[in-house]
Amino acid sequence: MSQKFQSTIQHRGDVSYVKLGGVIDEDNELQELVEKIPTGTAVIDLGEIERINSCGVRDWVNWLSKLETSGTRSVLIECSPAIVAQINLVNNFTGSGVVKSFYVPYFCPECDEEKVLLVETQDMGPPPHEPPTCRCDECDLVMDFDDMPDSYFAFLSNQRKLAEGEKINSAMKELGRGSEPNTAAEARNKVRSRQSQPSMANAAGKPSVPSLPSIQGRSSGTPSGVGMNSGPIAKAGNNGSRPQIGPPKVGGSRPPGAMSAGMSMSGNFALGAAPPPPAQQLPKSNALVFVLIGVLVAAIGVLAYLVLTK
Repeated sequence: MSQKFQSTIQHRGDVSYVKLGGVIDEDNELQELVEKIPTGTAVIDLGEIERINSCGVRDWVNWLSKLETSGTRSVLIECSPAIVAQINLVNNFTGSGVVKSFYVPYFCPECDEEKVLLVETQDMGPPPHEPPTCRCDECDLVMDFDDMPDSYFAFLSNQRKLAEGEKINSAMKELGRGSEPNTAAEARNKVRSRQSQPSMANAAGKPSVPSLPSIQGRSSGTPSGVGMNSGPIAKAGNNGSRPQIGPPKVGGSRPPGAMSAGMSMSGNFALGAAPPPPAQQLPKSNALVFVLIGVLVAAIGVLAYLVLTK
């Protein structure tokens, strides 16, 4: 089995628990799972999916279609932010299935800590949807939602009601996957730090972009009034930053003092104004001109003398 993609399947009656992890790309092995999932309900755990590319989306949609053709209903649980992004982008990403639960990303500006909170779809209520309150484990302050509510929760408007919810919850509890945490350890697992998860660049062998992240003025070195973006910023890796190529842009984070220097440089060169020459260069230029004129006059005098004396 591919090291990038992992899967396990458990069965309780006509309910199959399918846990997927890693990366869903062109090397996925989804098609091999079709025969292992019998007719009934497939509860698909997507909490450990770190990334899915366009080839993975194509294979995923085809895989769900084959399951539905064989009479299997799909229920998606613990959808990672990467999966939520695709649900919002691809119309038929969930097929005829429903999303039972998903992770919501948060950020603490005081501790520079990122977390994802597991939320039940039925608890979100009617639109407009607002992110639940999440507190930081380090400082106990209320964390900032790490995205834009309108875009992140857009899929909830088209969600169908989960059928046979009690039956699915009962089967999940028998498998030790109950939706209600019974111990403090299980409760902590509902809120997971992204920094503890392997980076997407290491998992896939190359950098990638996950789901709809947004950071609002995180950098402590960002000057006041600059870089406080309300829109999403794509993230890669664990620290939420993307490598920047070329000169820094207004609105990005930079070391203290870099903004004023960058602004003055861009202002001078944009207007085509060259810096004035040093003051000491002006006398040297005048002296050189006088020397050249003197040499020229002397050469003319010598030439005239030679011509007249012949």
